[in-house]
Amino acid sequence: MRIKKYIPSLRLRTLPLSMSGIILGTGLARPGIDWFVFGCAILTTLSLQILSNLSNELGDAQRGTDAEQQGRAAYGLQTGDLTLPEMKTMIILFIVLSIVFGSALVLTAFGTFLCVKSAVFLGLGALAIIGAMTYTLGKHNYGYNGWGDLGVFLFFGLLSTMGSFYLQTQTMTAEVVLAAVAIAMPIVGVLNLNNVRDMDNDVLHGKRTFASRLGKTGGKMYHVCLLAICFALFVWLQKYWVLCALPVLVWHVWYIFRHEGHELDLQMPVLMFTTIAIACLAII
Repeated sequence: MRIKKYIPSLRLRTLPLSMSGIILGTGLARPGIDWFVFGCAILTTLSLQILSNLSNELGDAQRGTDAEQQGRAAYGLQTGDLTLPEMKTMIILFIVLSIVFGSALVLTAFGTFLCVKSAVFLGLGALAIIGAMTYTLGKHNYGYNGWGDLGVFLFFGLLSTMGSFYLQTQTMTAEVVLAAVAIAMPIVGVLNLNNVRDMDNDVLHGKRTFASRLGKTGGKMYHVCLLAICFALFVWLQKYWVLCALPVLVWHVWYIFRHEGHELDLQMPVLMFTTIAIACLAII
């Protein structure tokens, strides 16, 4: 088996983004961080992110959505390097990894599966797996109906940040909730930028993302609002170090208003790595 052919479909550049909420939630739990819990949380969110990436590729491939897109990375199914059975095997593998790492996370945090807290988090984990798979995959996918932004907000923003904080402290504060909403904004922004980039092709294939409902200009204005809310909430929380990232995102906004289509792909890593930087700056 050639491992190399699977790597594009993992979409490795998206993985730092999925860690942002975990880093923020864990950092806000200082002092007294359980690093094994942190490690399990990172492995769980990475597994879920890759599961989402693979399921998204399979769902789009089944509808032909990515078949003719130019100027962006081509993944395994699109290039023909992977077959459908191979993709489905990979999806099963990452479902199993998500369950294994998620179960280890709950057991490490609470010491048992036989308590209400464990049951709640195992249930949330199951919902996260379902959410990761059904963004574009299946008859009742929500990505093609404009609900993808909400799914990312809930799972990779709120649940990631608040969940990692609670697993460390078994408490919750208003500060953590607001911080979770704040970091969720640029995380949703990455999906929105992806959808603005692919808007013409998505509409052609019946993928009615939230961005496509707003139109190109509306999608870009929505993007600005997401980033503005992020900074406003962190400043409200007196996390002033996040302002160090402001010049980068001002340039980022300037760029996306001056470019269209596949040219926006160059801004994806900028926004992803800036988001993880904001999470780190917010816990200084």
